[in-house]
Amino acid sequence: MLLHTASQPLPLPPNPAQHQQQQQLSTGNPPLWPLLNTLRTRTTGSPATEFEFTPPGTPLSTLNSSVMFVTLFYAMIISGTEWMRHRKPFKLQALFLVHNLFLSLLSAFLLALFAEQLMPILRAEGTLHAICDRRGGWTQPLVVLYYLNYLTKYLELLDNVFLILKKKPLKFLHYCHHGATALLCYTQLAGSTPVSWVPITLNLAVHIVMYAYYFLAAATARRVTWKAWVTRLQIAQFVVDLGFVYFTAWNCFASRRWPWLPHASNCPGDEAAAVAGVGILTAYLVLFVSFYYSTYLCRGVDGGKGVKPRRAGGEAEINVHGQVPDENKKGANGNGAGK
Repeated sequence: MLLHTASQPLPLPPNPAQHQQQQQLSTGNPPLWPLLNTLRTRTTGSPATEFEFTPPGTPLSTLNSSVMFVTLFYAMIISGTEWMRHRKPFKLQALFLVHNLFLSLLSAFLLALFAEQLMPILRAEGTLHAICDRRGGWTQPLVVLYYLNYLTKYLELLDNVFLILKKKPLKFLHYCHHGATALLCYTQLAGSTPVSWVPITLNLAVHIVMYAYYFLAAATARRVTWKAWVTRLQIAQFVVDLGFVYFTAWNCFASRRWPWLPHASNCPGDEAAAVAGVGILTAYLVLFVSFYYSTYLCRGVDGGKGVKPRRAGGEAEINVHGQVPDENKKGANGNGAGK
């Protein structure tokens, strides 16, 4: 097992030899993995079983490429907003529906793939093995899924493109968490953190619901009334994420730097990845709790100034990304409830 010490520069991309040591626990005959294998063979010429995350050969596998992509994304936010300033909003109804339905179904497919890989590991070895042992949470099939999930974070940046082109409010929470999530997924891949499957699977579950909500809100004339629950699910997701991430980060540092302190395991992974995971997910929890308070517990969007609390369970007129629907419009037709 390769351990990083305090003297090493942070963050570091993974050593390719490290990935050659990944071991796969037998999962019987998973029904979806052969399908993924076939899809990758037809699109790239090689099966998923031969994939290795090896910088710089793997696309978007270096810190420079990831940072450059996210930087271009923020440049697009600024230039796109300015470009649309004196233009009429685009409707983009068909593209909006396809985008959200695709991401909801893709999230469900990836979650099912994760489940068929993780369930045998959890049953055979337990949770600690799955989050603190590369033979548990860092098998070759799981690394394939981690990488596919990482790529979807760039696809999700299109959420912000729709907001800009439809001239909907683009708040800090929109672009902050989209760009940061792409970097977060990169750091965990580069840092080889077995606990990655916990926040990823929870996020996929939330995205199934979230993108389904956006699709239904845009596709039907009836008002979809469960948008507040999406934000509640996101907050619950971050609480659970942090429980696991704090635990593994503590064990990672304690086992290497302060072995005399209590710790349950020698959790592998890069220390920079542990710091990034703790920092970004903690910031997410603070941002989403603040957003939930200002959106669903107060009458208004001015940060709580001069507003009255809503009754418990009351519906807010803002979706989970902070968009304020046009109250003069009836129903939710994609312009009133979309991103």
